[in-house]
Amino acid sequence: MVRYIKRATNDIFRIPILKTIFKNEKFIFFIRFLVLFLFFYAIYLGFVEPTKENSFTRAVFWGIFWPLFIVTSLPTFGRIFCGICPHGFLGKYITDFGLKKRMPSWLENRYIGIMLLFLGWWGVYYLFPGAYRTPLGSAILFTVMTAIAFLFYYLYKDMSYCKYICPIGTALRAYSKLSFTWFGSYQEACKECKTFDCAKSCPYGLSPFNFNKKNSMSDCTLCMECTKSCAAINFRFTKPGFSLYKKFKILKEEVWVYILILAAIPISMAFLHGLGRSNIAEEFIWYKTAQFFQHFIDFGGANAVGIFAFLYATLFTILAAVTGMWIASKILKKDFSSTFYTLGYAFAPLFILASMGHALEFFFTGNYERIVEGFAWGFGFSLDVEPLAQRGDKWLTVFHLFRWIGVIWAFYILYRRFELIESTKTRKLLAFPFASLLIIFFISVNLYRDYVIDTYGRKPRGHNHHNTITKMNQKSQSIQKNTSTYNMTH
Repeated sequence: MVRYIKRATNDIFRIPILKTIFKNEKFIFFIRFLVLFLFFYAIYLGFVEPTKENSFTRAVFWGIFWPLFIVTSLPTFGRIFCGICPHGFLGKYITDFGLKKRMPSWLENRYIGIMLLFLGWWGVYYLFPGAYRTPLGSAILFTVMTAIAFLFYYLYKDMSYCKYICPIGTALRAYSKLSFTWFGSYQEACKECKTFDCAKSCPYGLSPFNFNKKNSMSDCTLCMECTKSCAAINFRFTKPGFSLYKKFKILKEEVWVYILILAAIPISMAFLHGLGRSNIAEEFIWYKTAQFFQHFIDFGGANAVGIFAFLYATLFTILAAVTGMWIASKILKKDFSSTFYTLGYAFAPLFILASMGHALEFFFTGNYERIVEGFAWGFGFSLDVEPLAQRGDKWLTVFHLFRWIGVIWAFYILYRRFELIESTKTRKLLAFPFASLLIIFFISVNLYRDYVIDTYGRKPRGHNHHNTITKMNQKSQSIQKNTSTYNMTH
């Protein structure tokens, strides 16, 4: 245990205000308690006031937590949301008096959490738009998640729920690699350590003194518990995403997070909310497929166009990633799996930078207004505020650059990851365009969406894919009625 150490100039704990924010126990406890209160109060109001008038529940879950805080904090300070997460905050106390069993091997599977996010949230979102975003829907969703989380905390040790079952756990771990901060230790001090107090105090069973050597922060949630036990722990500023340029133990699930979330959010949104709101929306394959199946399946209130846009986006995204990497592996004369997972980390910036730009633009054009008015409503006040900016304001175009910064960064990471593969320069040069096929696909979708909107125009405001589904349902019912009438008369 080290009681005092001279901190480097890039150590965040050296800066008084940042040290208070990230290390002061009382301040951190206050923030966690405040987040916990907002979390459960939003759930409570979701049940008590389930109507649309309850703008507070939506403001908390879909205004502050996501997309604003999580999306903007990941590529900057990293996984700090986990450090104040209500589940993790209470989970540490529940685990202390729980059964402390080892989680069964079949549950130690990060794909469980990934699929809960990919299908349980985004799949349902496209099939039943707004189901979770109503006050009651949000309250039910987070009540169920909380009950499951608390059960796992009680049964199993080392906060295993956060590692494997949490829907955003692996995703936050994956995207935090892009941040410009690093949590580790002063290696010179650690060399003489015999007590390993930082590891003993970690509720996740991690060894912070090994983070630098392994070039990986593993499942660290930046809870800062280990900083209480040893002064040799540091939290420092560094080059954004620096660990991605070096060798580390690859986690295959992280690469699939980059691919599946890219498909579920920016690509699906481009299909459904971009191209789907153009004046030629009916010409796209997801619309035609939905129209075809409407003759055989009664989708009722489900959004057939939405789910097929989601499925096609997933199919095209996976095909672009796998096909490109397969061809690259053949050119490099390397095993496909090692090529795919070594180079696949290049996809990390595509979603998070594009979403960060969208989240910031949306904050100025509407989210700020909804958050302020929602909180006012939640605590018995009435406020009427104006957005900080209007759609079309020229200065907002700066946020549109974020997606292209993400594209450039992805190409650069791919270039640096190629250095980890042993092959000739000629083979690497030939393989590079194929390995970047998913990045090229992402660029193409964005450019094509802009082209379609500019060329054919956007449908009048208020006319969206929900109107389209209603018309398709009516048309399907009409066809079924006519067919039934024909069979009765003939």
